[in-house]
Amino acid sequence: MSSDEDFMSDQMMSDDEFDDDSLGELDSEFEDDNDNYLDDVKDEKPQKKAYEVDYRPLSAQTIRDEQAMQVNEISTLFGLSPEQCAILLRHFKWQKERLIERYMDNPDVVLADAGLGSEFSKPPKLEKIRGFMCDICCDDTRALDTYAMKCDHRYCADCYRQYLESKVKDEGEAARVQCPAEGCARIVDSKSIRLLVPAETYARYEELLNRTYVDDKPNLRWCPAPECEYAVDCPVRPNELHRIVPTVACECSHVFCFGCGLSDHQPCPCSLVKKWLKKCEDDSETANWISAHTKECPKCISTIEKNGGCNHMTCRKCKHEFCWVCMGPWNEHGTSWYNCNRYEEKSGSEARDNQAKSRASLERYLHYYNRYANHDHSAKLDKDLYIKTEKKMTMLQSASGMSWIEVQYLAQASSVLQQCRQTLKWTYAFAFYLERNNNTFIFEDNQRDLEMAVETLSELFEKPPEQLRESKKEMMDRTAYVSSRRRILLEDTAQGLRSGRWSFTVDV
Repeated sequence: MSSDEDFMSDQMMSDDEFDDDSLGELDSEFEDDNDNYLDDVKDEKPQKKAYEVDYRPLSAQTIRDEQAMQVNEISTLFGLSPEQCAILLRHFKWQKERLIERYMDNPDVVLADAGLGSEFSKPPKLEKIRGFMCDICCDDTRALDTYAMKCDHRYCADCYRQYLESKVKDEGEAARVQCPAEGCARIVDSKSIRLLVPAETYARYEELLNRTYVDDKPNLRWCPAPECEYAVDCPVRPNELHRIVPTVACECSHVFCFGCGLSDHQPCPCSLVKKWLKKCEDDSETANWISAHTKECPKCISTIEKNGGCNHMTCRKCKHEFCWVCMGPWNEHGTSWYNCNRYEEKSGSEARDNQAKSRASLERYLHYYNRYANHDHSAKLDKDLYIKTEKKMTMLQSASGMSWIEVQYLAQASSVLQQCRQTLKWTYAFAFYLERNNNTFIFEDNQRDLEMAVETLSELFEKPPEQLRESKKEMMDRTAYVSSRRRILLEDTAQGLRSGRWSFTVDV
């Protein structure tokens, strides 16, 4: 037998040798490997994008629970009452480590500074004293219910109640309500307030304590939406805002910047937003002029009013199609000639003297502000359009037999459209302060791609109801594409901020 035949004979296994036990062992190994793989996939979390931050919305009850947990921890450690520990924590603005360190060094000084005393242990209670004269109302004609803390400044219960209600309801004070006696720094604890004031006042007192807690914690911020009672917990610190735009979404669906509290302004850092808004406010006359909603057709000079979010305009008189933003022919906006988003710098010969430089500076500002204001205005028009589209959705549902869920693609498209308009608006503030280099051109290319995708989707969105069903697939595809273009732009700008790739004309 040849060596090749010997090799093949050694490698072959007969049917008798490859028995059921061997198969069972292989199956078992395969199942174990498969289970391990599935476990790895299950444990694998989706990777956070560069422009996303960790955060969690907190209800009023959650905030109260967190306070109670920290109070109980300190109470167990110090052996003091929860009311006393709550006052200590508020005095130290809920910095537990600092409180523990200071208290261990000198507890008497810490208690005194916080408006307490080491003898604070007797439960508060009302006492009826015959012949007692209240120093506030000077009433001594009857036996009065009186109240005093350990400082022994005693007043009638009615006067004490009125004092506390005034502090809580009128002055909005809760964390540092002091004894009514002049010069006494002792803090009125929550038990005393609960004992003396009616339920509605105590509820207001607890609400104010929640607000104090959130205001004292740098990782918490109240949602700025009207009548929203939620706060948001986000670990981003103020010294990180030059490289992070911490956008968060409250439980009420309001999206805002955790750093400054303004509505979502990605990709623009807070410091640039502040400078941009200040500049726009200072140039208010210019802003008023360019924010006018009418323009003239570049071909026949007819006055045209914009009544939708789409920037593809068609003059009713001469049928000329042009871009509302740059006033250029619309047919160039789908080709490589499209540079509507890019500001072309003037040559040095055009800005030799100060007057020319000033005029060039104004033209540059107007270029970016015009596009910023246009996207802001378009977002509002797109929102109004969606309100009208709700009626279209109802009509489409009844005319086509589609269910309400099947026509929700219009709601999704409207939401994405408004979100992208908001992003595009702030890309122009971002671009205004960018130094011109190769990175700027990459940014402007991403900006242009998103802008073109948004305009296409906006144009689809304005089709009449009878065409909405036919354009459903196209609109869903466009909505997905627009979302992906926004993610690409935000990812690139966020990575650039984190790595320090961007150079700005001002300090960030």
